[in-house]
Amino acid sequence: MEFNDAADAFVEHLLKVRRLSPATARAYRSDLSDLSRSSGECSLHEIELETLREWLWIATKRGDAKSTIARRTAAARSFFAWAVEQGLLERDPALRIVAPKRGRSLPRIATGDALATLLSAMQISASSGDAIALRDHALIEMLYGAALRVSEVCSLDLNDIDQAQRTAKAIGKGSKERVVPYGGAAARALDSYLVRGRPILCARDAGSPAHDALFLGARGARLGTRAVYDVVSRALANHVGGAAGPHSLRHSAATHLLDGGADLRTVQEILGHASLGTTQIYTHVSSERLAESYRLAHPRA
Repeated sequence: MEFNDAADAFVEHLLKVRRLSPATARAYRSDLSDLSRSSGECSLHEIELETLREWLWIATKRGDAKSTIARRTAAARSFFAWAVEQGLLERDPALRIVAPKRGRSLPRIATGDALATLLSAMQISASSGDAIALRDHALIEMLYGAALRVSEVCSLDLNDIDQAQRTAKAIGKGSKERVVPYGGAAARALDSYLVRGRPILCARDAGSPAHDALFLGARGARLGTRAVYDVVSRALANHVGGAAGPHSLRHSAATHLLDGGADLRTVQEILGHASLGTTQIYTHVSSERLAESYRLAHPRA
C-alpha cells in the first residue's frame, strides 16, 4: 500500500474506531502529509528511523513549537504502530523516536469582576430586543456558565437543554456525552433569547431552517465555530490580555470554580476531561493567583 493510501486508512481508523475528534484526525493527517513530503514521498516500506529523526530535526530548526513536534511524534508513532498491526509493515520504524517534553502553558483567564462587567454590558445591549444581541449574550453566558467547548455549544440542540433543571447535554471529545449545570444568569439570558431572539433568526432561513439548533447565525442556519470565535474575541478584547477566544471562558470558569472551593473531581466532570491530570493545570493557575495576592498584600513578602 502507498504511504498516502495508508495514511487515509489510518485517519478512518482514528475517526471510526478510536473515535478521536475530527480536528485531531485532521492534524494527524497533516503531520503525515508533511512527513511524506519531507521524505521525498517515499513508499511506506522505505521510511526508516533516520527518516523520522531528520523530519523532526527539520521541524525543530524551522522553529516549530515543542507542542507541535510532540504531536507530530505522536502521529508518527500511532501511524506506524497501526501499520504493523494491520500487517502493512513487518517492523515499526517509529519505536525509538522520542517526543520533546511539552512546556506547560497556563491558560489565559479573565477575572470574575471583568466578566461580570462584560456580561452586564451585554445584558443591557440585549434589552433592546435585537436578536443578535440576545443570542450573543446567551451564548457567552452558556460558554462561561457551563464551561463548554466551542464545538459543544455549536452542536447544542433545543432538546439538549433542560430549562427546569438548568442543565445542558454536551457531546464532547470522542463523542462522549455529559450533562452540565448552568446558573441563573445563563438561564435568564437563554430564556430571553429563546422567546425573543431565536424565532426572529429562525424565520430568516426560509429554505432549510435549522429548527433543532439552539444557537443560530444571522441568516438562520446553525451557528458555526468561526462565528462563535468572532463573537467571543470581540467581546473579550478589552477584558483578557492578548488574543482570547471561547476557550478563555472555559478556562476562566474552571479557575473560578476552584477559587470558589469546588472539588477538583467535580470540575473534571463539568469540563469533561478524561484525565484528572488535565484538570490539574487549573490548580496551578489558582496557586499563582494566590501567590500574587500574597506578594501584593503581605508586608514581609
